[in-house]
Amino acid sequence: MRNIGRRGAVVLGVTGMVAPLTLALGAAPAQAASCTTKTGPYQKQVEKFLGRPVDGRQSAADCTAIRAFQTKHGITPNIGYAGPVTWGVMDLMNKQKTVGKKPNKDGKCPTNKGRIACVNLTLQLSWIQDGGKLVYGPVPVRTGRNGYETRTGLKKIYWRDIDHVSSLYNVPMPYSQFFDGGQAFHSVGLSMWNPPGSHGCVNMTTKDAKKYWSLLKKGDDVMVYGRKPGT
Repeated sequence: MRNIGRRGAVVLGVTGMVAPLTLALGAAPAQAASCTTKTGPYQKQVEKFLGRPVDGRQSAADCTAIRAFQTKHGITPNIGYAGPVTWGVMDLMNKQKTVGKKPNKDGKCPTNKGRIACVNLTLQLSWIQDGGKLVYGPVPVRTGRNGYETRTGLKKIYWRDIDHVSSLYNVPMPYSQFFDGGQAFHSVGLSMWNPPGSHGCVNMTTKDAKKYWSLLKKGDDVMVYGRKPGT
């Protein structure tokens, strides 16, 4: 990767770009198909997650609830089928909830660096800590998909641009804080569980990206570890 300068050149790393190319180019989303009557391989698990009667058989009400979940999180096709992608998102949500306020229980994010932003790719969570003290989070994030993985290791924030725009995709990347080439923390207008993931950046909600902007500064450490499911 070439050296990256101010606006325009940073985009070179837009391996960190967030939206799929079709979205970035403004393509209209495909029409949703009809609600399916088929029972999916993860029917019982999905029914339990959604608070539906757990009988392992698809009903019209099951399909409506599953489809609403899929639509909310950008899972396609959103036809109400209890398949592996839908259950994978739900399973990840369950695992994220179990972390509570101890995201660094495994000790993989350094506690001897002072203030540091941590990213657990396996659980798709990020937080800020100072030594052993949790400062903010953990919050769900959306990292790089297969082939565009968010790179692991200890890094530093080297450039910040609150109103960054990708010149490659012409897509806003608000509250960008770059830590590895074109990979950065920044906000997006997508669900954090929208598959398959970003093009390398650590996507965040606007609320969380704003908070990271206020808590971090150039030179602060970033630790990325683990492996995103499906990569």
